[in-house]
Amino acid sequence: MNKKVLLCAVVAAIGGLLYGFDTAVINGALPFFTAYFKLNPTMVGWAVSSALVGSIIGAIIIGGPADRYGRRQLLILTAVLFGVSAIGSGLANHINTFIFYRFLGGLAVGAASVLSPMYISEVSPTAFRGRLVMTFQLSLVVGILLAFMVDYSLVDIGENNWRWMFISEIMPASAFFIMLFLVQKSPRWLVQKGKPNDARKVLLSIDPNNDPEKTITEIQETIQDETENKQVRLLSKKNYKFALMGIAIGLFSQFTGIAIVMYYATDIFRMAGYSTNSAIGQTAVLGLTNLIFTIIAMLLIDKIGRKKLLLTGMISMFVFLGLFAFSFISGQQNGVFKLVLLIGFVASFASSMGATVFVLFAEIFPNRIRAKGMALASFSNWLINASITFLFPIIVGQFKENLGIGYCFAFFSAMTLLGYIIFKKTLNETKNKSLEELELHPD
Repeated sequence: MNKKVLLCAVVAAIGGLLYGFDTAVINGALPFFTAYFKLNPTMVGWAVSSALVGSIIGAIIIGGPADRYGRRQLLILTAVLFGVSAIGSGLANHINTFIFYRFLGGLAVGAASVLSPMYISEVSPTAFRGRLVMTFQLSLVVGILLAFMVDYSLVDIGENNWRWMFISEIMPASAFFIMLFLVQKSPRWLVQKGKPNDARKVLLSIDPNNDPEKTITEIQETIQDETENKQVRLLSKKNYKFALMGIAIGLFSQFTGIAIVMYYATDIFRMAGYSTNSAIGQTAVLGLTNLIFTIIAMLLIDKIGRKKLLLTGMISMFVFLGLFAFSFISGQQNGVFKLVLLIGFVASFASSMGATVFVLFAEIFPNRIRAKGMALASFSNWLINASITFLFPIIVGQFKENLGIGYCFAFFSAMTLLGYIIFKKTLNETKNKSLEELELHPD
């Protein structure tokens, strides 16, 4: 694999690290800023989900600007937003100020969830595309683990611990900003903008063995409809099936309940009987599990395929989620047993849905609608993410003896099984096909 390709993928994937860090750092900070701002359950839900509202907006609006200004340029802007959000959230003295800066961070997260995998897919050789796009997911789980470790390391420094948890994000955000100036622009975007000579130089630099003329011709053929008709309709008869599949992948990835585990694991473990410090420590165990099984999936995705990996993990998630729900509904008091079940769920998610979702987002859409399609798919992902994140503490607060947690995870288990049934019947395998081949022969 060419070193320049690897550099492009790794740098773009730092957007995933920041995505993971920004969304997960609130887990350990939650008990402390809740006490500082004196929040009720509804405000807790809003404080956590405000960033996700920003993510929804960031994901849905980024497609057009990405086509107009370029993937790399927009990633530079997201790096700036991550940094501003980190400082602002950590220095906030009023809940509304805190929510505003979390919202800005959410805009960056939503944009990165579209731009980074899109950029990586467009600079990657076909044979390595799955693994390279998965560097985004790998970086995401590294970011989650890093956030959990930062939370745990800062928990005992005093009443301002939660402030430093958020401010610490400025370091990876700064690194991301600087390193983006070291990578190439997307060759597919350059062709779209009528710059085939620039695209040819990029293609030769990232893959000297590549036939740039053939690749450029293929790209031009697949975007011909767009050059003839500037208003390509995402939901047209020709494109709606891609849009529906992207929406389904986004919806069911969140209906597994992974966001609840990543954002509220500390509170869940406290309800299971752990102390606050111990609960924050257990989240680090989940983060490490997430990382290990993401690496395993990264080694397998181009060998056994996206669909098989996804379906195997969804059945496993269905079982672990169901048992976890039953442990709360039945009044099971064994905290270790619940931890084991959550570890099993996170391992199953990381090696299946977590490993494939952004790869599929980058592969299922034709060139002519990729930016818009990925924006729509990410929008569906973030919409469900924000909704369940806001509602979770409210629902849990309506039931005694932690029954609310059990009912929520029973719902996630049922939805995961439904997703398995739908994807088994409708999802096509995309491994070992170029982006152009997938467009010409989507089945």
